[in-house]
Amino acid sequence: MAQTRKKRQTKHRGNAAGKVEVRGRTGRKLEPGERKLDGRGTARKARADRFSRPPTWRGAANRALFATIVFVAIVIFAFGQKPAAAIALGGFMLLLYIPLGYYTDMLFFRRRQAKQLEQRSK
Repeated sequence: MAQTRKKRQTKHRGNAAGKVEVRGRTGRKLEPGERKLDGRGTARKARADRFSRPPTWRGAANRALFATIVFVAIVIFAFGQKPAAAIALGGFMLLLYIPLGYYTDMLFFRRRQAKQLEQRSK
């Protein structure tokens, strides 16, 4: 006997160009908290979260170490100094960069916190 019911369609069907299209969402609608933010919203939120954290000595030391390595490389290659002299100068610059970077970050952090507090009070 011939089949009377229509066979169930598959989820993916090819179109005339051969591209497989996916059906739209068939389940329940997502709540606003469950939805993913778009790319800009995610980046904006991540940036706000990063700027709302107070600076750390470890972060300042990492940035200072990177800056010192770049500084030593420039002194060796651009100015033709001996590596030993450049490394000694780099050690001094590292000791200078760490507190300078930390207190600069702290200055900007406090300024942002004051601005946010001012905007919330309005």
